[in-house]
Amino acid sequence: MEKEQVFENRLELSELKKAVELIKNELKKIIVGQKKMIDLLIAALLADGHVLIEGVPGIAKTLTAKLMAKTISAGFSRIQFTPDLMPSDVIGTSVFNMKKSEFEFNKGPVFSNMILIDEINRAPAKTQSALLEVMEERQVTVDGTTYLMDKPYMVLATQNPIEHEGTYKLPEAQLDRFLFKIQMDYPSFDEETTILSEFHERKHINEVEAIKPVLTKKHVIDIQQKVNAVYIDKNLIQYITQIVHDTRNNNSLYLGGSPRASLAIMIGAKAIAAMQGRDFINPEDIREVTLPALRHRILLTPEKEMEGIKADDVIRQIVEKIEVPR
Repeated sequence: MEKEQVFENRLELSELKKAVELIKNELKKIIVGQKKMIDLLIAALLADGHVLIEGVPGIAKTLTAKLMAKTISAGFSRIQFTPDLMPSDVIGTSVFNMKKSEFEFNKGPVFSNMILIDEINRAPAKTQSALLEVMEERQVTVDGTTYLMDKPYMVLATQNPIEHEGTYKLPEAQLDRFLFKIQMDYPSFDEETTILSEFHERKHINEVEAIKPVLTKKHVIDIQQKVNAVYIDKNLIQYITQIVHDTRNNNSLYLGGSPRASLAIMIGAKAIAAMQGRDFINPEDIREVTLPALRHRILLTPEKEMEGIKADDVIRQIVEKIEVPR
């Protein structure tokens, strides 16, 4: 009788898996349901990526992002985007110091570890441009001086759907800098009943104060490095490439995914695998992150938009047509 072969992880992921459970347990104190969104938020943190959360007002987009940031013992700042917000309100500005007779740079709220940008699509393109360098390169250049951001660095942005009055369409270059775009839906009947009951039971207890930090900055950086080391087979690399390549040759799409989209799927799949205690990616990990990694990076043709076709529908069709590697 042949002895059953046992595969052992090349990476020690027990601490990482424990960290994920600690974050989830804290969020469960306040957030009801939304399991997939929470998984993607944590995956983005492990993958060192930014997240855009979209949904109608009142479904706890901002609260969830704020609570997620609270679970990390790191710097936190919140920026409320409005139509009159200027780039200097985000980055900071140089102020003349009378005593020293020189200009000093006063850092803006973008200088922190976890940045919550509420209603990001309420500000015009000029203000959005202030985020391009810091989101991609983790640095800000002002008056010829470059300031590096402290690690970890994550932008959690919320937005209401575009058809709401007083919003702007985000530039494609900026959308491309978000690892995931997560779409939040209304809670189910049972979930909403639970939300009301738990809110009543908490009385006047502040939701944010109920959440305790469970990870340090160093802990987050360590687990991000472990996620990068997760193994991916060459067949799965080709699988990701095929998915993104097919978005560039689809009659329903005006703009397909870039190589950055391929990288987003790969690093996102690595994070999902690591969260489950595996040091290797399987096809299911890839399929799980394909929608949130691609939906904001592709553009439908005007004809398909008029027909009411959604980006998610096209992505699903593309994925279904590609043979899954075994």
